[in-house]
Amino acid sequence: MDGDINATAPGTTPPDTDPARKRRVHGMLKLYYGLNEEGKTVDQAESMDPCDINGPHFDPEVYLNKLRRECSLGELMDQETCMVKQIRSLDSDMQTLVYENYNKFISATDTIRKMKNDFKKMEDEMDCLSTNMASITDFSARISGTLQDQHAQITKLSGVHTLLRKLQFLFELPARLNKCLELQAYAQAVSSHRRARCVLQQYSHMPSFRGIQDDCHAIMDKLAQELRQKFRDGGSSAKDLSECVELLLQLDEPAEELCDKFLSHAQSRLEADLLGLEAELRPPLSYGPTAVTDPYTGPAHRLSVEPTAGSPTGPSSLNNPFLSPSSRTDILEFIDRGCNEFVSSLCLVIASYQELFVNRPQEGELASKNIPQMAIGKLHAFVDALATRYFSLVERRIQEEKSVGDNSLLVRALDRFHRRLQAVAKLLPGSAVPSQGTEIVVRAARERIKQYLAALQSFYLNSLTDVRQALAAPRLGGSSAGVGSHLGGPATGKEAPASLPELLSTLSASILNQIKSVLASVHLFTAKDITFSNKPYFKGDFCSHGVRESLVVNFIKFVCQSSRQFCESAGDRGGSTPPALLLLLSRLCLDYETSTITYILTLTDEQFLVQHHSPVTAVTALCGEAREAAQKLLNHYVKVQGLIISQMLRKSVETRDWVNTIEPRNVRAVMKRVVEDTTSIDVQVGLLYEEGVRKAHSSDSSKRTFSVYSSSRQQTRYAPSYTPSAPMDTNLLSNIHKLFSERVEIFSPVEFNKVSVLTGIIKISLKTFLECVRLRTFGRYGLQQIQVDCHYLQMYLWRFVSDENLVHFLLDEIVGSTAHRCLDPAPMEQSVIEVICERG
Repeated sequence: MDGDINATAPGTTPPDTDPARKRRVHGMLKLYYGLNEEGKTVDQAESMDPCDINGPHFDPEVYLNKLRRECSLGELMDQETCMVKQIRSLDSDMQTLVYENYNKFISATDTIRKMKNDFKKMEDEMDCLSTNMASITDFSARISGTLQDQHAQITKLSGVHTLLRKLQFLFELPARLNKCLELQAYAQAVSSHRRARCVLQQYSHMPSFRGIQDDCHAIMDKLAQELRQKFRDGGSSAKDLSECVELLLQLDEPAEELCDKFLSHAQSRLEADLLGLEAELRPPLSYGPTAVTDPYTGPAHRLSVEPTAGSPTGPSSLNNPFLSPSSRTDILEFIDRGCNEFVSSLCLVIASYQELFVNRPQEGELASKNIPQMAIGKLHAFVDALATRYFSLVERRIQEEKSVGDNSLLVRALDRFHRRLQAVAKLLPGSAVPSQGTEIVVRAARERIKQYLAALQSFYLNSLTDVRQALAAPRLGGSSAGVGSHLGGPATGKEAPASLPELLSTLSASILNQIKSVLASVHLFTAKDITFSNKPYFKGDFCSHGVRESLVVNFIKFVCQSSRQFCESAGDRGGSTPPALLLLLSRLCLDYETSTITYILTLTDEQFLVQHHSPVTAVTALCGEAREAAQKLLNHYVKVQGLIISQMLRKSVETRDWVNTIEPRNVRAVMKRVVEDTTSIDVQVGLLYEEGVRKAHSSDSSKRTFSVYSSSRQQTRYAPSYTPSAPMDTNLLSNIHKLFSERVEIFSPVEFNKVSVLTGIIKISLKTFLECVRLRTFGRYGLQQIQVDCHYLQMYLWRFVSDENLVHFLLDEIVGSTAHRCLDPAPMEQSVIEVICERG
């Protein structure tokens, strides 16, 4: 057949090896039998169509008649060709299926035949095994029957032999013990005596056994005496000492007494180490007239905290008043000696003690005495007492480290100290020594933070002193150059005087550099190679509360608080602080509020990876405090400058006879001084603050006339007031005018700009002038002189204020008050006033 030829033709894939063909054949079989992919029967509705070739009711005649009616000749031939192909394909698939099933049937037949042979062989072997087991059982029964009569006799003879051997051992025991004592085989002697002790005690009522027992007791007492002497000497190795303790315990030596003796002997050696450490501690050094320069107050060195990797005998150590140059590395040497001598010896003592009394297996009578619990209690008390003395020496030595220069030695010493104490924690779990050592490290770090904070505060105050000196003598080239030297810049005797912006920039930069230097030094405590830096009990609290809060935040608060203290002087004594210093500090605090505080805290958080698990000071709170300090300083600056000008105006009013004065010909010199000082203040404030916002000026601001002498308003306002018939009309008109005028607040807070500052100063000055005028009585020429002075002030002061109407209003009040207090109010002509002022 064609299917057979195709299936076996060479060069083609056999039917049972073609996966695609297998899937297609199986799919057709499932489809034929109505199965799904999982092999389950699928319920399908039976087709009743006789023309459905796949249905159960297919009728060939009906199907052929339908094709002849509906299809043409060509379609019929195509349909025939298709059916022939399908028939051949089905024949081929059926042949393949039969071939596959035939192969499987042959394989199954071979398997069944092989299994039958294997089971037959196994059955023969089981029969043989059963026969052998029956033979063994019979042989064992015959042996037991033969030996049954002699078993009791053998058991009796064995017991007699054992008893004779024991008696022989007892009689030979004293000689055996003496021989072991001579050979120093102490362990063998104790073991032999323990084996015979119970028997001797049981038969001690018999004279022969009593003699053996007395001889053994005398020998063992001598052996115990030698063991005690060997234990007291302590010169043996750890193994020999351990064996000695074990033998003494087996000889019923009191365990507590052995523990006390061991610890007493160890204490003598450890105390010698502590005395050597105590000898290293020297009293604080005192310097005479040749003392080195204080790093906080000396003119040549302010604060040196840059971390150095070289020799510790650098400039910072040489300029330290607390330590001698030769003892700068003593802290590391001291800790090294303590760790290598005391701590190492303590660890050896702990290990040996635990090996002798705690970790040794307790058997027999020793187990009932609970020796390990008693021994561990004594060990804890012993270690805690010695560690307390050692820690006190370490803390004394750490407290001597007052220098804030090179911080690496202290950190390395603390790291070594902490690292070696971890060995104690591993050897003696539950001991308080590691936690106490950790507390020392934490306290040392906190104390270091306090020292750096004090150094920063001292540096800040000294920098302010330098700024103050520069402001006190600004025209001396050497002095101003010295300021640059103190604050970190180069200094030469020929430099120009430092201006306020230069002083502010230098002061701010030097403070920021010192903060960065301090943070770099403190950052050594959190280095990766420092063992205690990653401990939760240290890092979180140290970074968050130590560095951020105790150092950075407290220093920022100190800057704000110390700046506010300059505002606590009374009004009359406001000149004790240079006004320029108040202005400079106000700008410094304002810069801190706008950017510096945020930068410093961000730098701290990033450098120390601060985790704000607990409440910390918010940046906004610090910025608010800095802004409050800046506002208070600026307000005080305005007050001080206003009082300085007011003092000149008050003296100029109080020291003049305004009733008998001569006719004015010039502007008084004090008014010129007021304008000059105001101009100087305007320049000074403009160096640090922006201009600010002004109201639009009128075109005739410099030529405005006051109401008391204005030709347009003089007739209507003041002429009637000088007639006897209408004195009350003038007061009434003046009061009505004040009702419709804006109220002027003299000491209101100023804004952070030049215009607001100058406005506040001018308000205080003119208000003082007004109050002084109200206390005096004026003649005709006194009124005219006030007119000339006020016009001169009006010509210049309106340029400095935010609203020129404020100056006009206050000057109007001054002239009006003068006119009310004038005995002969005869105002000067405006043209004459202008000529005098222009000439002045």
